[in-house]
Amino acid sequence: MVFNIGSQQGGVVNNVAGNQTVHGGQTGRLTADGRDVRELVGDLRTAVEQAPLPPAVAPEVRSELDAVETEVARPEPDREAVAGRLTRVTRMLSSAGALVTAGTALIGPLSALAGWLGTLGRPILQAIGV
Repeated sequence: MVFNIGSQQGGVVNNVAGNQTVHGGQTGRLTADGRDVRELVGDLRTAVEQAPLPPAVAPEVRSELDAVETEVARPEPDREAVAGRLTRVTRMLSSAGALVTAGTALIGPLSALAGWLGTLGRPILQAIGV
């Protein structure tokens, strides 16, 4: 048997040829690019703290990241809320020129988080030019 699978997203994905019986349930862990989503948000925060942001922008970005950290710490984060906040963060970073100066330090975690968000992450990918 051959499986031709383009892309899958989910906590638990089973591709089975034949029958499958599961005893005791299955669980999954939120990851993006093989890393914990909370770790990616932490990487983003670290990059933001190291980026030269204008004084008027920095507190707004930090506030949005605080809310993102709170949301992804929940057992089932509201991806729409996370997407909205990360889109705002990305736009603020872009308008401040931080995406150009910080480069992959910001773009790496942003693109991985956008991947975790699926279609909700498209505005983030568009803003960073990926």
